This record gives sequence, structure tokens and C-alpha cells, in this order.
Amino acid sequence: MLAKRMSLLADSGTAAAREAATAAVATGRQIIDLASGEVIIEPPSSVREGAIAAINAGTSRYTDSIGLMPLRKAVAEKLSAQTGLSWNADEIAITAGAKQGLLDAALAVLDPGDEAIIIRPCWPTFPYQVLLAGAKPAFVDAHSPTYVPDMDAIRAAVTPRTKVIIINSPNNPTGAVYDRTTLQAIGDLAINYKLWIVSDECYSSFVFTGTRHESIVMTHPGVRSRTILVNAFSKELVITGWRLGYLAAPSEIVSAAKKLQSHTTSNANVIAQHAILHHLQVGDGSFEREMHQRLSVARNKGLLLLSGLHDVATPGAKGSFFLYLDLSRLVSAQPATGRLRSTDDVARLLLDEAGVASVAGSTFGDVNGLRLSFGATPDLLELGLKRVVETLNSLKTRRPAA
Repeated sequence: MLAKRMSLLADSGTAAAREAATAAVATGRQIIDLASGEVIIEPPSSVREGAIAAINAGTSRYTDSIGLMPLRKAVAEKLSAQTGLSWNADEIAITAGAKQGLLDAALAVLDPGDEAIIIRPCWPTFPYQVLLAGAKPAFVDAHSPTYVPDMDAIRAAVTPRTKVIIINSPNNPTGAVYDRTTLQAIGDLAINYKLWIVSDECYSSFVFTGTRHESIVMTHPGVRSRTILVNAFSKELVITGWRLGYLAAPSEIVSAAKKLQSHTTSNANVIAQHAILHHLQVGDGSFEREMHQRLSVARNKGLLLLSGLHDVATPGAKGSFFLYLDLSRLVSAQPATGRLRSTDDVARLLLDEAGVASVAGSTFGDVNGLRLSFGATPDLLELGLKRVVETLNSLKTRRPAA
């Protein structure tokens, strides 16, 4: 008999999309993967060199449960340069990916019966980790075309049990980038209601609006003492499988993370820690700039191709590396007796007929959405999106089977 908490969890929708694509490939089909939350490119040489050097040096022992002190100092320096605020190593915990940082945050500040405000569409890990902490997700829906949350809706979700608000900008899956006014208003609300802010900034390197990423602690420095900033090296250095992230927070949160990690993972992967430390010491930022440029070109190409869709607005895609389609008009126009009654059906159709893997919005708590990654190689991205446009546009002329 499994523990009751297991009934709270469901399999990852993004993982299910990848598995469906893998199963299709196993049958001999050629599938273009636009479902993955990663960029298909080799990691920077500095990261690989750091890992190889650590292995050749025989590095294999435990580190402090919240990471190597030199790495924590280097991350603090990186954050100080990026935010214009002063950070020190006591405010940094190295984690086994951003997921562990988010779970540390949930377990550190949420008690059973507490509530956490989560803005949908959202990464599905957010509500599941809240549930694992014994608390309750309180959803606020953000809508197309901007997917920036309405502050009145957020205020209406606050109750005496509200303890946390989780924000994610740039957003996965929608690509939304929260403006300064929204971030400042969220900061004011957190101060007024004494809430913790958990800010997932894993896509902070990918903003395409002509400005750099702004963390909530930059736009509203007054929330620094109640903000848990979570980030990772997975996306910006394309090492998703290496599992290395960090949280930056008040020292009491870092101390809590140390306790939690000492009884869960002991420490994040030591080879990955040394690899990232080496990159932070010798990297000149050229890899990050080149990848941003590549993704900017891919985004622009993707938006141009998707502008050919009928009954589907071209997405904003201001940040992250996702093109998020609102298919509400397209699906509602389908015959009630037809096979396409949801975006889950559309995702299956794209896989079956177009050979393109995508992620239905239901994974993110949105019945209208469909997520496509532009992290694929340029040639496959172009071919995949052309197939998506052709298949979706063909739905207008189809008739349901008798």
C-alpha cells in the first residue's frame, strides 16, 4: 500500500510528450521534437573542461550539502553583477537542479493547511510540490494574448491562509515576461499580506524584448527579505541532465535548505559543481551571447511561420524559448462529433499526422494552449513548424467521419 501523498501526484505531462515521441521513433517514424524544454546545442567548452579536470583530479567526495563554498561565492558574484544588489555566499544554496530549490522553498515555508498562489498556465511542478508540503494551490489564471496576471485577480485569491505567491518570469510555458508595474504590484501585495515570494527565474537568460531580465528583487528591492529566487544552469548552459541549480534567499531559508538537503541528496553532483565553477571563473559570456542570438533568430523565424496560421493568433514569445499557441478558436470551431475536442487531441494529431511532438496546454493547467519549443536545430524547427501550420490549417476543411 503506497502512502496517501502519492495519490496527489500525476506523471509529468512534458515527460509523457517526450515518451510518446520516443515510442513513435521506436516504430521507425521520423519525429521532430518540439516538446523538449531544452536547447539542442553542445554545452560550452569551459563547462566540459571543468568537468574533465575534476574527474582527472579524482574528485569524488562529498561537498557541503548546499555546495562548494567557492561556487556559492561565484554565484553570489554573478547575481550581484546581474541584479545590481549585493549578494553573499550565506544567501546561496547549490541544489540538484531548480526542482530541488523549489521543493526546498515549499518545505521550508509551507505548513499543512497553508495556501500558495500559483499563476496559470504554470509549470506543473509548482502545484505538486505545494501539495507535497501539505498545502493547497490557489490558482489565478492569466489569459491570452499577454498571459500577464491581473492584479485584481491575484488580490482576490489572497485569504488568511495564503503564505506564498509563486511567480515565473520569463514564463514556462507561455513565454510571458512580467512588466515592472506587475512585479512592483506583486511586491507590494507580498509586503502588505506578509507573503513569501518564490520567483522561478530559470529562463532569465532568454528575454527577447530588447531589454534584459528584471528580477522582482530589482524592480522592488523592498521584497528582498521575503523572496526566494530559484534558478539553474540547466537552460543557459544546456546541461539539463547535469542537475545543478541554486536558490538565493535570506540566510534562514538557506539554513533550512541545508537541513533538507542533508537528509535528501546530501549534496548536488560534485563534478557538475566543479564544472560550473570553472565556467564562472574563465567564461567570457560569449557562449551565452551566441546562444541568445541563435534563439532570437529561431524565435523570429518561428513567429513568421506561425503567422500563417488561420484562427490562431501569433504568440508573443517575449521570453523563454517557447511558442505558446492559444487554440481556443480553432478547437471550438471543430464539429462536436469530431475527433478534436481538446488541445490534447490536437497534440496527438500533430504527432500522428505531422510527425511533430508538442505539449498540450492541459499539462500546464490551460485547456486552450499548445507549447512548441524553438530550441530545436534550425532545420528541424523550420520543417516542424511548417508541418504544424499545414496540419492545423487543414482542420478548417475537414469533415467528421460518418
